[in-house]
Amino acid sequence: MIEKVGVYCRLSDEDRFKANKNDDSDSIVNQKSMCIKYALKQGWDVVDIYSDDDFSGAGTYRPEFERLIKDCESGRINLVLCKTQSRFSRDMEIIEKYLHNKFIEWNVRFVSIVDNADTNIESNKKSRQINGLINEWYLDDLSQNIKKSLKNKREDGLFMGSFAPYGYMRSSEDKHKLVIDPVASKVVKDIFKMYENGYGYYKISEYLNNANVLTPALYKKQNGSKYVSGTCDYGNVRWTNDTIAKILRNEVYIGNLVQGKKTSLGYKVHKFKTVPKKDWCRIENAHEAIISKDTWEKVQKRLASHECPVKSGEIHFLSKKVYCLNCKKVFMRNVYNVKDGKRAYLQCKGVRRLHNCCNNKAIRLDELEEVLLNAINDLLDNYYDKEKLENEYNIRESKNTNDEGIQILEQEKVLLNKKIEEEKIYYRKLYEDKANLVITEDMFKMLSSDYTKEIEEMNRRVSIIDEEIESLKKITENKKQAKDILKKYKHISKLNKVIVDEFIDKVYIGVYDKETKSRDIEIEWNFEF
Repeated sequence: MIEKVGVYCRLSDEDRFKANKNDDSDSIVNQKSMCIKYALKQGWDVVDIYSDDDFSGAGTYRPEFERLIKDCESGRINLVLCKTQSRFSRDMEIIEKYLHNKFIEWNVRFVSIVDNADTNIESNKKSRQINGLINEWYLDDLSQNIKKSLKNKREDGLFMGSFAPYGYMRSSEDKHKLVIDPVASKVVKDIFKMYENGYGYYKISEYLNNANVLTPALYKKQNGSKYVSGTCDYGNVRWTNDTIAKILRNEVYIGNLVQGKKTSLGYKVHKFKTVPKKDWCRIENAHEAIISKDTWEKVQKRLASHECPVKSGEIHFLSKKVYCLNCKKVFMRNVYNVKDGKRAYLQCKGVRRLHNCCNNKAIRLDELEEVLLNAINDLLDNYYDKEKLENEYNIRESKNTNDEGIQILEQEKVLLNKKIEEEKIYYRKLYEDKANLVITEDMFKMLSSDYTKEIEEMNRRVSIIDEEIESLKKITENKKQAKDILKKYKHISKLNKVIVDEFIDKVYIGVYDKETKSRDIEIEWNFEF
């Protein structure tokens, strides 16, 4: 029978010595030359040459490989010739499927030159299987090494994504470094600002669509990116609530890189699984931020509260701020028709939705707004009265008491740590004395017990000091924050979401008293002053 040979060549890594993209790499040329010479020497007829350049031996799709298999099945060729078995495939399943099953069924012979694989030689089968296992182990090791390499690069703060996040672009000097995109970053800032000012997802996306702002997918495409979205219809792309939400939750905009959220199931399985959040690689200050930390924290706080916008698309400035003093459930906004038009009320959720489990009466929204406005202005008046008094009488503390407290605690901590180290040295000497039979085992236990107790007590005190220092630092920061906010305003004539979010954490509405026609309203401020 005449051997009709199909020569198969493959190279997985891109060969940098190609003259141009469409040329065969040096390795492919060498493989072809070796196989053709071998076939001629054996007196075989080379029917066709199949060449997959830049394709992995573990890949499930290789165009020339697919053509080779079809020609084998049709009978066009009856001998497959490769330089090595690994050129045909490194995957043990493919080796078993074709070399030991399909090729036998189709009466096709397989020969590899370097490792002497030949399916016509029965005793050669174990060698072929061993070659397949070795190649499979190689792929597994390669997969693990690639994962480790990517992990190390992420931990070094290098951006390893395929495409830069919207608002950034890759640095021209270092492709693993993100730099701010001046055009897209402006849109990101606008999105955060609008949400901070009370706009909901729908209102923001509507604004961007009406302004004909390109979506992230279209913007990437316009700038020559090869990015392709599996869910995006490029003929009808619009800003959506989901796009806005993803941008508002992405830490990349405060300079942080959060990577490694997904990992492949294996080099054979082209699927991914989600990595637990605790195992994500999170590097702070990896690149220049677009959004300030202050804006980020305000936005995340609002996102966590699940505020709902009203019909206008804006979030009311008291959304998720007002609670019932009686049952602690949130007050919800409702609008009723009255003689002179419509009037907004806030009512306890326990009354509205939970079978009247609460007897708290609704409160008019405009009346509550007036109470809060007066309370904020009273706070401002008290601050400026106090500041004026301090200026007139030169009342200034010579040193911040919190700073003094921190300094005293830190000094105590230094002394304690020094004492702990001394006790540890004594303990080691005591152990050496026991080892050298200077003291007995019982004496060592008795003396070491005292040292151990002292060290434990001092360590406990150090932990308490750390907590006290942290608490004093928070108080100092809180006072600074309060002053920074109060200095921004002299008198407020109208409330908005920015003002309310700066001053007020929560408002508690008490039960309405029919006799006094009043109710308690308690305000929890964002700071103490």
